[in-house]
Amino acid sequence: MRVVSGIQPTGGLHLGNLLGAILRWVRMQDECECLFFLADLHAITIDVEPAQLRANVREMAAALIASGIDPAKSTLFAQSQVPAHAELAWLLQCVARVGWLNRMTQFKDKSGKNREGVSVGLYTYPVLQAADVLLYQATHVPVGEDQKQHIELIRDIAVKFNNDYDSDIMVPPEPFIGGGVAARVMSLRDGSMKMSKSDPSEQSRIHLTDSDDAIAQKIRKAKTDPEPLPEDPALLASRPEARNLVGIMAAVTGESEAAVLQRFAGQGFGAFKPALTEALVALLGPLRKRLEELRRDEAAIDSFLAQGAQRATALAAPFVDEAYRAMGLRH
Repeated sequence: MRVVSGIQPTGGLHLGNLLGAILRWVRMQDECECLFFLADLHAITIDVEPAQLRANVREMAAALIASGIDPAKSTLFAQSQVPAHAELAWLLQCVARVGWLNRMTQFKDKSGKNREGVSVGLYTYPVLQAADVLLYQATHVPVGEDQKQHIELIRDIAVKFNNDYDSDIMVPPEPFIGGGVAARVMSLRDGSMKMSKSDPSEQSRIHLTDSDDAIAQKIRKAKTDPEPLPEDPALLASRPEARNLVGIMAAVTGESEAAVLQRFAGQGFGAFKPALTEALVALLGPLRKRLEELRRDEAAIDSFLAQGAQRATALAAPFVDEAYRAMGLRH
């Protein structure tokens, strides 16, 4: 089994990124062959300063390694350092259909009212995603609910390529459900909104670099309600802020939400919040220390990424060659 997944190097990783994706990646390393990339080619579909992008790539790599991604176990690299991603994306753009891309909901969400003014890259973004996966003949892709449409498109492109060119080189991937459950972490100020770095309130999120005191202060001020915690998780359905904090505790400790509630049933948030703070500090303290060490050794980060790019290129280059030949572009 080979799994491929990427994350945009936007800087400023927060608890939602960690519990929602990264720790799942860490667990995957013991289950299958993993390739994880920093999606810097995807990042340039919107305006970004070149110096900032370079810094973000290095910062994201350091954060992933500090969180437990092991460059000796997994192939970790920057997408732009493997030219085959861009090469295969063009070949697949000539296979994908405009009608397919017109149905992609993320383009509609990201382009907003300025659809005519956004980059073509934002529109064809899903085809580059298909190249990212098909390039390595990945059997599985870890996805959240909002990415299932992209997996369907990747499968459609793979099947059409194979049919059009009487080939079997494209492997239609399956969604990957390993690595345990990924937590859906919501804002500490509004339990109906995902935790996001774009939220103007710093109190809405916990950064991986927050001090122990900052974590304690943000949890103390996190929005809750006056009701005690129930025994049954179903009774939190109409209490989004309470459900969010219980879900965070479960994800951090590895317990089920039901087990968390068994410990705190009948108690209020005056008892729950200090326990949650303690659990978060225990998780994030060592990670923050490791991240600070890695930040001071940029050469080590660059070396990890270069080694990863070398391994990824060794897998990707022969596959692109096969795709060129299938399409009649090489003998």
